[in-house]
Amino acid sequence: MPGGYPSWMIERVESWHAVFSEIVNRAHLAAAGDVLRIVGEALDKVGVSLELYLIDLGQQQLRSADGRSPDVDTAMRAFRLTDIIPVAARGGEPAHLWMPVLNGTERLGVARLTLPPGADPHDQWVREQCWVLVSLLGHLVLTKLHYSDLFHTVRRTKPLSVASELLWQLLPPQTFAREQVVVTALMEPYDQVGGDGYDYAVDGQRARVAIFDAMGHDLSAGLTTAIALAATRNARRRGDGLIESAALADRTIHDQNLLHHEHVFATAVLAELDLDTGVLSYLIAGHPPPVLLRKGRRIKTLQAPIRPPLGLGHLATTMPELGEEQLDPGDRLLFYSDGVVEARNPSGQLFGLDRLVELTEQHEAAGLPAPETLRRLTQAVLTHQNGHLQDDATLLLLEWTTEASHQLLPQP
Repeated sequence: MPGGYPSWMIERVESWHAVFSEIVNRAHLAAAGDVLRIVGEALDKVGVSLELYLIDLGQQQLRSADGRSPDVDTAMRAFRLTDIIPVAARGGEPAHLWMPVLNGTERLGVARLTLPPGADPHDQWVREQCWVLVSLLGHLVLTKLHYSDLFHTVRRTKPLSVASELLWQLLPPQTFAREQVVVTALMEPYDQVGGDGYDYAVDGQRARVAIFDAMGHDLSAGLTTAIALAATRNARRRGDGLIESAALADRTIHDQNLLHHEHVFATAVLAELDLDTGVLSYLIAGHPPPVLLRKGRRIKTLQAPIRPPLGLGHLATTMPELGEEQLDPGDRLLFYSDGVVEARNPSGQLFGLDRLVELTEQHEAAGLPAPETLRRLTQAVLTHQNGHLQDDATLLLLEWTTEASHQLLPQP
């Protein structure tokens, strides 16, 4: 470290550097169950201790590896607002920090970092080191999901059906953001979802998103959605456009129908956003069209010609057409499956598109980031059906933005 710094500062920097180095080096040979032990032993060097709480797949409950939930509302507030919350020492309780645990911008949970005696939780330098530590932890959690079952089981408050197990292994993370774009999605009931799915990829100045809804709610529906996901990804990764991607999924599902004497299909919306110009191209295959929101208000429902669902393209009498829409900076596109708007309460009242849009407008007016908006919308749909959905319900928000991506990260 350059000269001119006091010895205590040099010692503090070197201690935290040793923490990060130990975690990174030991994590190469670690399973999920080893991560917290490795992090805890490394943090002993600076007198800090850590508790990790992961959010369940429905984003309703925080849980530790041994099944505990935090006993304060502050933990969930740190998660909901993606904020760092300092708590001063009082009543014999040491000072600590509640911090969101992120993989990129996907909210995985929160961590409670207990500071050594006399430490100030408002100290900017300490907060920055803790934020780097928790950021590293978020990446480790996601990495170890591929090799161990522990973090998967912690994130389940209910057993998953086989169809749900299949789909969750195929889906990308629930939130992604970079300069110019935010994509976030949620599915319910997360433990029983059978035929819904979503996908996205952001490369260069192009963002591709998709939402699917296969006929039925069983394993067969899950397999149909898996085929649609695989086919559209395959076409996208070989450089095909939206029409070609839909055509490949359509043929693949149709071929499986012929082979197994079935008549399954999947509705879908495939879209591509040019991040330089804000031009959105999209294709609707028998699916509810997305809603465009601008400055917190509904502008329109997209109205491109609708082609038959994937698997039924042979019934089309015209060539598929793409729709096109010019977005303004800050615009949001809300994609949804019919299980959202067709959810009925015990008296038979539909949740409806108007209610969905109205709630979206309210949450956007409150300044909530896109992932928290979707979490609250999903809660509203669940509440409407007393917590028991009769159909899969999927929501996806795509935002073309110049600043919203930065709102998904806390400010140390």
